[in-house]
Amino acid sequence: DALRTLKGRGRWLAAYAFLEISIPFPLIAAGEKHVDSSLAAIIIASVPLLVAVLALRFDKAERATGSRLVGLLVGFTGVVVLVGIDVAGRSDELLGAGFILIASLGYAAGPMVLRRHLSDLDQRAVMAVSLAIAAVFLTPVTVVALPTEMPSADATLSIVVLGLLCTAAAFVVFGRLIAEIGPGRALVITYVNPVVALALGMAVLGERPGAGAIAGLLLILAGSWLSTDGRLPPGLHAVLNRGRRTPRRSPAPSDSRVSRGSPPSTDPRPAGSS
Repeated sequence: DALRTLKGRGRWLAAYAFLEISIPFPLIAAGEKHVDSSLAAIIIASVPLLVAVLALRFDKAERATGSRLVGLLVGFTGVVVLVGIDVAGRSDELLGAGFILIASLGYAAGPMVLRRHLSDLDQRAVMAVSLAIAAVFLTPVTVVALPTEMPSADATLSIVVLGLLCTAAAFVVFGRLIAEIGPGRALVITYVNPVVALALGMAVLGERPGAGAIAGLLLILAGSWLSTDGRLPPGLHAVLNRGRRTPRRSPAPSDSRVSRGSPPSTDPRPAGSS
């Protein structure tokens, strides 16, 4: 039944699959042959900035002014610092960074198609069909680039993990996350993802990001924050608020002691606490 709701949306499903999957996936794979995973994650963190730029042309109501314009300038300064300091002078790393930046542009454009033309549909069906369409798009590339020898066990395991966990499961979980808490709260990953990738790259792969990577990360995150009008995503805001202690009301005099024969208080605080 969910698949029937997609009738008449074929071209938009194809556009979304091409922009969100068929362009980014192979370009990120090619780019990471030349740059560290942590650097790739930092570049991908520029997606909110690219969304703001695309909105100038395709969503005039979202034109960048004031703090949003400052955010764009700060964020792109971060990209320049990142590329100019960490990969400047190394043509292979510049090429890899360029591939990943183009992939980020696809990640920025894909959700715009989803929001405008596919947001009223069952998102599980949208994701399933999009992955199938993207597989069709990428099949010719796969046939041309078949390996000349059997991949190693580690490479095969990596492909399985990327396909099942990082792609199929991730798309389903993210779709359910959006359905349960809304897209605003789900955007918290925009801020968490590069930090986690940086930490894992250092801990698991032994990567050592340079000063340009750290400075670029901070500028890109600051620019992304400002480009959303300087507001924290609702999910992150809720997490921070939950950690704050709310003032407690002083108990009534009768609550500070339990009279003989009366049932014990159900208040979990010690008697007389404030």
